[in-house]
Amino acid sequence: MSLTIDVPDELYQRTAEIAAQANISVEDLVISSVEQHLRELDRLKERAERGSREKFLQVLEKVPDVEPARRCDQ
Repeated sequence: MSLTIDVPDELYQRTAEIAAQANISVEDLVISSVEQHLRELDRLKERAERGSREKFLQVLEKVPDVEPARRCDQ
């Protein structure tokens, strides 16, 4: 399957530089990046399915009900 997309010049240039450094084609870098992103989305979906509101509330009950300490640099 073939796909044509428009990307900003700056993004393409950066992608081409990274591909050249890795000694791979821009196409291979983009395919690899999309695959990695889709795997991460699947992983997050699986984690979300294991969670529940009840578990969230149980953890939230352990958090002290106090104002957070102020940072010195603020």
